[in-house]
Amino acid sequence: MRSNKILNVALVGNPNTGKSSLFNQLTGLNQKVSNYPGVTVDKKQGICKLGDSVKANILDLPGTYSINPNTIDESIVLETLINKDSKDYPDVVIVVADVVNLKRNLLLFSQIKDLEIPTILAINMEDQLERKGISIDIELLKKELNSDIFLISARKNKGIDALKKAILNPKNTNKTALADFSNRMDATFFKEVKTTFKNHSLYKVWLMITQLNDLSSLTEKEQKDIEKFREDNTKLSKLQHKETVLRYQQINNILKKTYSVDQSKATTLRAKIDRVVTHKIFGYVIFASLLLLMFQSVFAWSEAPMNWIDSIFAKLADFTRNQLPEGKLTDLLVDGIIAGISGVIIFIPQIVILFLFVAVLEETGYMSRAVFLMDKIMRRFGMSGKSIIPLVSGVACAIPAIMSARNIGNKKERLITILVTPFTTCSARLPVYAILIALVIPKKGYGMFNLQGLTLLGLYTLGFVAALTSGYILHKTLKTKAKSYFVIELPDYKIPSVKNIAMTVLEKTKAFVIGAGKIILAISIVIWFLQTNGGNKFKNAKEIVKNEVNTSLSETEINAKIASYQSEHSYLGTLGKIIEPVVAPLGYDWKMGIGLLTSFAAREVFVGTMATIYSVEDDGEENIPLQERMSKEINRNTGEKAYTLATGSSLLIFYAFAMQCMGTLAIVKRETNSWKWPIYQLVGMSVLAYVAAFITFIILK
Repeated sequence: MRSNKILNVALVGNPNTGKSSLFNQLTGLNQKVSNYPGVTVDKKQGICKLGDSVKANILDLPGTYSINPNTIDESIVLETLINKDSKDYPDVVIVVADVVNLKRNLLLFSQIKDLEIPTILAINMEDQLERKGISIDIELLKKELNSDIFLISARKNKGIDALKKAILNPKNTNKTALADFSNRMDATFFKEVKTTFKNHSLYKVWLMITQLNDLSSLTEKEQKDIEKFREDNTKLSKLQHKETVLRYQQINNILKKTYSVDQSKATTLRAKIDRVVTHKIFGYVIFASLLLLMFQSVFAWSEAPMNWIDSIFAKLADFTRNQLPEGKLTDLLVDGIIAGISGVIIFIPQIVILFLFVAVLEETGYMSRAVFLMDKIMRRFGMSGKSIIPLVSGVACAIPAIMSARNIGNKKERLITILVTPFTTCSARLPVYAILIALVIPKKGYGMFNLQGLTLLGLYTLGFVAALTSGYILHKTLKTKAKSYFVIELPDYKIPSVKNIAMTVLEKTKAFVIGAGKIILAISIVIWFLQTNGGNKFKNAKEIVKNEVNTSLSETEINAKIASYQSEHSYLGTLGKIIEPVVAPLGYDWKMGIGLLTSFAAREVFVGTMATIYSVEDDGEENIPLQERMSKEINRNTGEKAYTLATGSSLLIFYAFAMQCMGTLAIVKRETNSWKWPIYQLVGMSVLAYVAAFITFIILK
């Protein structure tokens, strides 16, 4: 092996085996997330240093229970392990198993082993052996499985160095097939297969016949031969079932010799805790309390860092304006770019706190209990318990949440889940909610809680209720006879890994900031241009205003009126007035209308748009916080404050129900392979948002 070679290492394993924890230990911060070609499945890769000059490219493949795929994620695993021409084809595969569910994990291991790829078994959660009363004869297990085996604890960084040394020399890794079941399944059939495909291993061809959809990597003759063997579907299904039975028989025989559990020695409290957190009454109380704590913390803990960020951007704006000469470029930098970006960056503390809570709930193992608990509710609304996973994930972002619906086998339930997931409140709505709640909801305290935190919880609850209600309506509308069953693994409770949580929060926050930042930067520049340019009235604003206003006004007051007049008669103001009749019944002025329009690019852009508009409308008092500017804003139609309880609440309700963003619309189109459903979704949610916002404004006005 050349010293400069970069090895390809694939991490494979069942969900909840600690595969992601091992990936983080091996790669640290040297990792990136992209997409597999042609699909929107996340592709996590990272670089692991194995020695002074040897590196490994670690590919974290999607979690799967076998390489007989039922979902797109699982198909990725199969295609990666079969196609030797792929740049991701592994030099060595690490199958991650956990000590508690070793029998189930070994099914996947045995399949990969039979592909005759150098394969290492990493049995994770070594620290749980004593607590669970488990004993494993590792040396005998190595002999029985013909494989290198390592006991590791990815969370506590145990056994990782030994695993790295094994990766260094993939040629020394045993790649002998575990077993050949062909004679016990159908000797005649497999003899014909072996004769036809002499250049491939028997088990690889068997998988190509029964599982592989994309045959483009094969020759034309091989494709025709595959199709010939596929003619008898009934026979293939029976052989697949028999294969699984034979594998489990072999695994049972091996584990009888090497693996034992003595419950009398176990010290776990899992069962006792589960009885409480999944209780039919207390379980829901605990879940609601955790959500209330989370949303309360989003406001309470973020105030100080948000004020600090606000002051930093104010100083940056001052510094930029003082260092650069007056002119369009300076105005663009200060009023367009800095103001627009700061309008989102300031909400990073709240985003981080939200992601932090979600990551802790996932790391501890509680999130799976919440999913199990909510299954009882979901079934009443025509959705599978698996639908709760996209709905809960939608709290972060609807795009990956909708993609996660691929794990739902029933087509109707998957479609319903995709269509209703955008109702759940994503992190992009949080900046909008935060500033509007701070503007119109008083900081009244109720013990350890305040009205603002309760309002935020109410909005999240409203979105979830809307998703369930829509699901129920769609369930009654879309008819199908297909049935599905809910199965979920409840992992062991774990003390959260600080490193894993930090990596998760960092990755998701970075994705949020970079993804939103690109859009906001572009839109901020466009908004700035449209508001700093206009027709004759805009260009002659100084003369017009000075001829109309009272000469006794101070220079600051006159400048404020000139800025307001220019804003109103700019290109942006003209566009705003065109759409103003549509939004006026909701209590909005043209500026809010522009904010609604631009926020279709991304919800948080509403805040950036407002920041740009109010920065350009400088009234002589520079660097006033956005919230304060908005609180002083006057609606030109009513002469009253623009952001009243009625108007602010109307905006909150509009954003609670409206379609999230064009990115969500695009992913719905991709996942449903049709423009019909995203168009229905956009029109339906927009009409609901408008009507609900109108009713809210009328009631509170």
